[in-house]
Amino acid sequence: MIKITVHPSLTEFFIHGRVKQSLKGEVKSVTESFATTIHGLKAGHLTDRIIQRSKRMILDTLGAGFLGTSTEVFHKASQYSKIYSSNITSTVWGRPDIRLPPPHAAFVNGVAIHSMDFDDTWHPATHPSGAVLPVLTALAEALPRSPKFSGLDLLLAFNVGIEVQGRLLHFAKEANDIPKRFHPPSVVGTLGSAAAASKFLGLSSTKCQEALAIAVSHAGAPMANAATQTKPLHIGNAAKHGIEAAFLAILGLQGNKQIPTVGCWTSRMWPLSIFPHIYLPTGWQTAAASVRKNLVAETDLLPIDYIKRIVLRIPNVQYVNRPFPDSEHEARHSFQYVACAMLLDGGITVASFHECQINRPQVRELLSKVELEYPPDNLPSFNTLYCEISVTLKDGATFTHRSDTFYGHWRKPLSQEDLEEKFRANASKMLPCDMVESLIKTVENLEDLEDCSVLTALLKGPSPPEVASNSSAYNNSITNLS
Repeated sequence: MIKITVHPSLTEFFIHGRVKQSLKGEVKSVTESFATTIHGLKAGHLTDRIIQRSKRMILDTLGAGFLGTSTEVFHKASQYSKIYSSNITSTVWGRPDIRLPPPHAAFVNGVAIHSMDFDDTWHPATHPSGAVLPVLTALAEALPRSPKFSGLDLLLAFNVGIEVQGRLLHFAKEANDIPKRFHPPSVVGTLGSAAAASKFLGLSSTKCQEALAIAVSHAGAPMANAATQTKPLHIGNAAKHGIEAAFLAILGLQGNKQIPTVGCWTSRMWPLSIFPHIYLPTGWQTAAASVRKNLVAETDLLPIDYIKRIVLRIPNVQYVNRPFPDSEHEARHSFQYVACAMLLDGGITVASFHECQINRPQVRELLSKVELEYPPDNLPSFNTLYCEISVTLKDGATFTHRSDTFYGHWRKPLSQEDLEEKFRANASKMLPCDMVESLIKTVENLEDLEDCSVLTALLKGPSPPEVASNSSAYNNSITNLS
């Protein structure tokens, strides 16, 4: 749920590298510019700031992925993917009993990352890490290489994949319209995945250009599938298709070398700032928690009968306007549900989105009291939006709180301690404590890691008996929470 800020060295390389080549008359298309830059980037372009923030992203994404392996959509995706087999296989995170060809391992891990919609977000809106990290861990494990893939190799390719997504969202006027029709990571994530795979595999600029052109033909999934079990497939497919595009380019498949210039984008590259963010309804947790303190003591029950009206002042974002959600995926995409669950329970957990929690009579009664207002200054931008809630009681008393910057926003990022605690809470659902701590230390020192197999070995998780034990304990805890 966190992200990085600026890639100054990479931005300078993208912008000034292209200008110099254009003056020589060597670059004919945006795709060629991207490919040449991707091929030319070196580990030396990664500043300490970039490395540190990238490691935070990676740890957070791994945690979301481990947590996601408990979901129904993950199980369906992994069961489907078992029909594919190969002599070359990669790990499904936390599932040592499941090994798949690299594209399908990346697909399943990508689905896991996005299955609860808790993965990182940025401005302009997309989920960048889930389309890239599974690609690199799958390739690092499956493909022989001498010398071995290092942690620095992974960090460089990861940042290339992130940078390409941000640049695509900034450099073209058509990019502003992507969210109106498509889920953004299904578009830019697919190209970022192909760019990361191309860099990690050491493709030439020509082959990289072909990979990007191939990836464009895989790009795009409708926003109509937001708040459904199909939405996590968008991230999984972006990861899978990026690997496939790189592999097909290596085999000599060719695409339109003018993509994404011809009929897709207007070539206009701007200096880029990539920002962090957190899942949108989190702001309602902050605002609702503050109002709740005025109504009841921390452990007391909310006096639902005394509440007359709940007003949410929100940006006009229809895909998270769901007055009475019927499923866990709809509930995660509901301004109304997140605010009401926070008011009622005093906290939001994974269990808050189980159907037995969503369908409680108390929740439905609160939801019936919610009204929406759309202040003209509350625009649907992660940079400026705010969350304001007012609760009016039957005696006329009204309590209001507004959250402009909640914890996890780029202006108020998680501390390293809290980030690690979040990872422990997520990863411990699938891994024993010693493996969780080893992963934290491995990611912390990723730039010094000589062989990525150290990381991928930890991602496999414990032996099957330990998995069964952990899963049983987790299922019991969920039952108790419910």
